[in-house]
Amino acid sequence: MNFITSPLSGLIVIEPVVWKDERGYFFESYQQKVFQEAGIAVDFVQDNQSLSQKGTLRGLHAQAEPFAQGKLVRVIKGRVLDLAVDIRKNSPSFGQHFACELSGDNFKMLWIPPGFLHGFVTLEDDTIFSYKVSGGTYNKAAEIGVRWNDPDLSIDWQMQESELMLSEKDQALPYFADFVSPF
Repeated sequence: MNFITSPLSGLIVIEPVVWKDERGYFFESYQQKVFQEAGIAVDFVQDNQSLSQKGTLRGLHAQAEPFAQGKLVRVIKGRVLDLAVDIRKNSPSFGQHFACELSGDNFKMLWIPPGFLHGFVTLEDDTIFSYKVSGGTYNKAAEIGVRWNDPDLSIDWQMQESELMLSEKDQALPYFADFVSPF
């Protein structure tokens, strides 16, 4: 596996080694020892998966302490623009974001440690998104987030607003200027 550091400290793009032949492909999406050697020494407590149609935007979300989560995200089928926003108050990259395309074809994964908001938009129909979660299991009372179209964050979601589908909850999240980070 190739572990590539991003411009935001702690955020890591992971490129697994994929073996392909006429039968298909095989790759290891996770091996505890390899991840620990790369500095990702966490215990995963939950696996999640979603199916979304093109233009579905989910985010920007996190869980506050004591339920803060790290996420190892990947796409099984389809494509997403995956995004993380640094909300660690003492970080030099506080308020900055990093985006990368994850797909069922490129096999890339992204490690998002606690202290980041996370979101993605699906770029194809029937996209299957999967992620392992470390830290605490989901707790509704610990949900935090920021509005996806916050002008202070200036995120390019690579789609027109009219093409996007969002939950009512995501449309009502606060703006970054009004957000008080617990990290």
